Amino acid sequence: MKTIAVGNQKGGVGKTTTTLNLGYALADRGRRVVLVDLDPQASLTVACGVADSAGHSLAEVLTGGAAITSVLVELRAGLSLVPGDIALSETELILVSRMGREYALRQALQPLASSFDYCLIDCPPSLGLLTINSLGAADSVLIPAIPQYLDLRALAIFNSTIDLVRKQINPGLMIAGILPTFYDGRLKLHGEILQAWEAAELPILPMRIKRSVRFAESPIAGEPLSAYDPKQAEVYDQLAEILDHG
Repeated sequence: MKTIAVGNQKGGVGKTTTTLNLGYALADRGRRVVLVDLDPQASLTVACGVADSAGHSLAEVLTGGAAITSVLVELRAGLSLVPGDIALSETELILVSRMGREYALRQALQPLASSFDYCLIDCPPSLGLLTINSLGAADSVLIPAIPQYLDLRALAIFNSTIDLVRKQINPGLMIAGILPTFYDGRLKLHGEILQAWEAAELPILPMRIKRSVRFAESPIAGEPLSAYDPKQAEVYDQLAEILDHG
């Protein structure tokens, strides 16, 4: 099972939408995919149409109260979800005092390894223990980022965290790429920031997730972009093809 963390310490950059639509795109390619909602806000869980996961979410799995297979929700053929819940906030505090706390998620995911080809982890917008767990469990990290100056600083901090995780927890962790989101080609600023990223030799992916009302509306509607806006969904199909051959 190839595990990809979708992360960025900054919120509102499209992590959840990217996780959801990349998952659907990979499943459409015939891959068996499990989505993991590691964010206490549980936005991915809600976007998948799971209204109530209290008591049977990833929070219970990480604290040893449930097996991960018991909370698994099948969304469609080839695509499943490990739901998140607000209880993950308390879980993070509980894990702090545990031995091997950075490896809790990696161990929790092991029973799924033979059942899925891909595991996509929707990370919380922070550099806390939950995010460290996702980076410790992942083979690679996909970084959605908006091309603006504040996001450039956040990106630098997140990259430093990735380097630290490589040194101390997960030496094999790779960067799958930086995915520009909410991109508007009419804005001079966006072009300048992308040039700055390129000058810094950052691993920028070739596709652009354009600024769109549909991009924001599809998770609220509980539908992937492939059903809500097929034209926009083509970008995630391209992303799936790149990652599936990476």
